[in-house]
Amino acid sequence: VAANALKMLDLLLEAGVLPDIMKEHAGDEDDEHLVVMAAALLHDIGNQVHRHEHPLHSTYLAIPILNRLLPHVYQDAEKMYEIRGHILHAIRVHGADVKDLTMEATLVGIADGTDMTKGRGRLAFDTGNINIHTVSALSIEKVEIAKGAEKPIEIRIEMSNSAGIFQVQETLVPKLTGSPLEDHVDIIAITMPEGGEDSRIVQKLIIKGGKLAPKN
Repeated sequence: VAANALKMLDLLLEAGVLPDIMKEHAGDEDDEHLVVMAAALLHDIGNQVHRHEHPLHSTYLAIPILNRLLPHVYQDAEKMYEIRGHILHAIRVHGADVKDLTMEATLVGIADGTDMTKGRGRLAFDTGNINIHTVSALSIEKVEIAKGAEKPIEIRIEMSNSAGIFQVQETLVPKLTGSPLEDHVDIIAITMPEGGEDSRIVQKLIIKGGKLAPKN
């Protein structure tokens, strides 16, 4: 997540798009990288409390960590608290249930959404948890972030099965739509090989105990 967020930040800067901290003259490129990296590294620590509302839990848990580390970077207290506020905002809104207000926050949210390749769904699928979420997750072969032809950032998602569209629609698209970066990012989903047939993830299923299970 952190690597993807920082890569997208660099693509924005390369294209001359100033994120909010620089636009508001609240910091420079180093501050931008610190905010995005810190938020990306800390955004999911709230899962240790509970998956439900984990962005909120992550925000609370991040405060003492940032209070301990940021004074080593910023001697000016006002600057430190402003930077901390940007980090906490990005952590809180990464789940798309709360509107993000800064480009930095959107970068973290989108980067979190790009963490969708099939390895994330393999364990759940192999242990019998077969549903549209696991099947669609297993359809995502690769996510690449690169300089776009028309916009600064292009996110290219390669799928082995069209079911992966569900993963893209539910995980990534809501984090971009209506965000400060909507006009700067293209999302392209492609079923590979182009012009070929979809790879089958499931062949035959049976319902057992209210759940789908593979049937031999």
